[in-house]
Amino acid sequence: RQLSETAGAVSKGSYGSISMNGKEVYKFACSKVPEVLNTALANAGLTADDVDHLLLHQANIRIIESVASKLGIPMSKVISNLSEYGNTSAASIPLALNEAVKAGTVKPGDVIACAGFGAGLSWGAAIIRWG
Repeated sequence: RQLSETAGAVSKGSYGSISMNGKEVYKFACSKVPEVLNTALANAGLTADDVDHLLLHQANIRIIESVASKLGIPMSKVISNLSEYGNTSAASIPLALNEAVKAGTVKPGDVIACAGFGAGLSWGAAIIRWG
């Protein structure tokens, strides 16, 4: 499609709707996120035992609990602000991290395992040593 056709569809409201299959997203996230985090940890020469904080996309508390459990990371190490703000989309990881740093929860030298997932069932992970 040309840009002018897309702009016309938007201005006329003739574009299709976006939908989400929540059950499939849940299954995807609960299987793929622990896998990608374990890979990232291995690449960093670390294991889940080395993780001080687990920080995931704040999509759903059940996903966060499932991933933490599969990694053997207690919920006490999970950074979450989901109960306060809900799913803030792409901003969820940086917002939660900012709050944890300001609160003094995250300290220099801490290892933070982060993973995001979303649109089109894409995913990514990073292991960060803070400070």
